[in-house]
Amino acid sequence: MENYIPRLIDKKIKRKMNLYGAVVVVGPKWCGKSTTCLQLAKSSISFQDPDEYVNNKMIAETKPSLFLNNEKPLLIDEWQVFPTIWDSIRYDVDKTGKKGEYLLTGSATVTKEKPMHSGTGRIVSLVMRPMSLYESGESNGCVSLKQLFDGKNDVSGMSQLEIEDYAFLLTRGGWPESIKVSKDLCFDYAKDYIQSISHTDVITVDGVERNPSKVKSLLKSLARNISSTVSINTICNDINIKGDEISEKTVRDYLNTLEKIFVIDDINAWSPKLRSKATIRSSKKREFVDPSLAMASLGATDKDLLKDFNTFGFMFESLCMRDLKIYAESIDGEVYYYRDNNDLECDAIIHLDNGKWGAIEVKLGGNEAQDEAARNLLKIKNIVDEKAMGSPSFLMILTGTKYAFKREDGVLVVPLGCLKD
Repeated sequence: MENYIPRLIDKKIKRKMNLYGAVVVVGPKWCGKSTTCLQLAKSSISFQDPDEYVNNKMIAETKPSLFLNNEKPLLIDEWQVFPTIWDSIRYDVDKTGKKGEYLLTGSATVTKEKPMHSGTGRIVSLVMRPMSLYESGESNGCVSLKQLFDGKNDVSGMSQLEIEDYAFLLTRGGWPESIKVSKDLCFDYAKDYIQSISHTDVITVDGVERNPSKVKSLLKSLARNISSTVSINTICNDINIKGDEISEKTVRDYLNTLEKIFVIDDINAWSPKLRSKATIRSSKKREFVDPSLAMASLGATDKDLLKDFNTFGFMFESLCMRDLKIYAESIDGEVYYYRDNNDLECDAIIHLDNGKWGAIEVKLGGNEAQDEAARNLLKIKNIVDEKAMGSPSFLMILTGTKYAFKREDGVLVVPLGCLKD
């Protein structure tokens, strides 16, 4: 396909195709799943094609294995529309033993007509998100997370991004189509996404009617509390204060639904072994899959952020979390956060499958803020039981500033515009 922008998940999909009969790529709509998988497929079926819906429905209800009579690798786009296809694929790869036969994409978790078999050992699932700044070309990638974990931490470099650029980028988001259009049009994608979520997607995921006004109120509350461990009770009170009555039960249902369609992408707490007797808090930190959805929910613009640096700081942290998740998963890691009952906290912990870990504090700017962040990171290092967990591969302050360097205390300062996987 012409003009395809390579994604970090590409190499992971190829790797899994050499190991499994089928690879499922899930994630939010418009993040590029189908486009990416089409690069590797020799044929494709789209279950969202309205011209073929009636015919596809009849096949799915009578003999779904007929879908498989196409050249391999076969891409089945939005497979969850007719979930009976899953068992046909699992049976086929079990029978043939062939690898890399099928690619499936999905933008919603199946909640009804679940497959009979899990597909374990035959089918593997990967999560795809909107584009990181490195993928979209805004980060120059002169600092590599992988190299930091490999012990190469003498970082240096300069980001080309100014503070105004970050305000624009987190408002635009990482949606592939928004990157291709002019600046006067690109903000519409996130706004239209919120409209689609509120009026259509929360219903089509499981057929349950939900109030669009209350969905929007919930999204606004999540945006106001982005990058925090706000409780469901607090969200409920926040919405009710704003004048749209909602119960905790409804909030739970709507949050669960937004998670199923990959709109919210919360961060779990890290639970390391500690030297102290501190109690680790376990609440999730609230995040959208892309900060542009938070901005669109609030009806805010990049210019609004430049007048409100408190909100800008939280939104910038959300932008960093999006990119860190993409980079971490590319190198077989996961992003967590840390907070204990002594209010010692860390914005992000990247923990690799091999046990290595690194701690990251996010600061939009400022030397004074960076000094505070460095002291906090060193406290985290000292409280973790290094005999059990190992020493951190790095301590990093992720910033919206210009230069990447190592401080005298060993803490790294890295602009988001310099980072890659």
